[in-house]
Amino acid sequence: MTIRKLLIANRGEIAVRIIRACRELGIETVQAYSTADRDSLPVRMADSSVCIGGPSPAESYLNGNALVSAALMANADAVHPGYGFLSENAKFAEDCEKALLTYVGPSPNSIRLMGDKAAARKLAMEAGVPVAQGSQDPVQSIEEAAQIAISIGYPVLVKASAGGGGRGMRVMQDEGQLREGLERASSEAVAAFGSGAVYIERYISPVRHVEVQVIGDGYDVIHLGERDCTIQRRHQKLLEESPSPIVSKDLRDRMTSAACQLARAVNYRSAGTVEFIVDATREEFFFIEMNTRIQVEHPVTEAVTGIDLVKLQLRIASGERLPIKQSDVQFRGHSIECRINAEDPEKGFMPRPGKLNEFTAPGGPGVRMDTHAYAGYELPAYYDSLIAKLVVWDETREAAVARMQRALHEMHISGVKTTKEFHLRLLADKDFSAARIDTQFVKEKMYAQHPMRHML
Repeated sequence: MTIRKLLIANRGEIAVRIIRACRELGIETVQAYSTADRDSLPVRMADSSVCIGGPSPAESYLNGNALVSAALMANADAVHPGYGFLSENAKFAEDCEKALLTYVGPSPNSIRLMGDKAAARKLAMEAGVPVAQGSQDPVQSIEEAAQIAISIGYPVLVKASAGGGGRGMRVMQDEGQLREGLERASSEAVAAFGSGAVYIERYISPVRHVEVQVIGDGYDVIHLGERDCTIQRRHQKLLEESPSPIVSKDLRDRMTSAACQLARAVNYRSAGTVEFIVDATREEFFFIEMNTRIQVEHPVTEAVTGIDLVKLQLRIASGERLPIKQSDVQFRGHSIECRINAEDPEKGFMPRPGKLNEFTAPGGPGVRMDTHAYAGYELPAYYDSLIAKLVVWDETREAAVARMQRALHEMHISGVKTTKEFHLRLLADKDFSAARIDTQFVKEKMYAQHPMRHML
């Protein structure tokens, strides 16, 4: 292990997760924090900490110069970006490398190639990975967009090339909507991502959202199976599970092979996720995007494989080759993750930051809870609403659902609204139990008659 001292350029539960992996590997940790996170659990747990700025992300966790300077001042020799913030920012990775800091993640070139969704789509096509019909490159005019839409048929999706996680995406039902909305979509993309480039794809519905975990060392790539992330609201995931209950062996073989093909095409190094949609036939799948970082939902993969993804990231960043071959990866049982957010599901999942008066984590066999929260902790209003990730494992999906229900009943959080009751309601749903769901399930079934359904 060549990494001696690591700066964690992130916050919350992923910072705690990285600290734990580093401690087991004998790596000293430095926690970067904003003024709003002065009393956070990662700051308490790390070997040392350094304040990098004010409470807003722009002043702190999105300030690449401050993070690099903090790492150098702390005599760190590596930086882990976690997920979100600057984790998929090629310039930040380059700046770390220019400062002779080991960046725990893929190369800046891989990040840049996959960060441009239109370029990633083109690369996927060249690698033989299935993509939905649409434009090969960003569209240059409304007339070009209209011609492409006519050729593939309405409805179509307009997507921001620089977007991700479902942001910068609009469904256009007809040419009138397309002509009226394309410029607006491009303007929104400029505001959100700094680029107005958009491309067009055929809109496929209903679909499942299934992603493949890959990991590479710059020489070889293997996969660690798939995760089903179909339960969403506003394209934001709420529950994930592995394996997917609807993926057959044939579909799994084709999908994981495609994911590895794409990762090899960019000489991928570190952990990454290739995201797909699966159509209603459960036979066809199409590339969405590649996330060049550790995912929020990585614990379900760890649960079914027994492989520590964060430790692998650190080993590969240290220059080690992959210690395992594809044939070494064995899958066992079923794992489910529920995201426990400080949100009010009855108010359109509106964030509800505040003080956690009580916080009791569940335990027992097959239960894991990744969190940065504790009783008395004040959830800052500046960041995402995630309080904890509740993860369970058991031999079968049915048993895992029962274990998650038990764990949710054990968990007690007061002081803020959370998504706990939503998850209990979801897990009790007969269609969820039978895996009869799609990405619109929360909106179209669970909240079909709700007055705030439009917010989902």
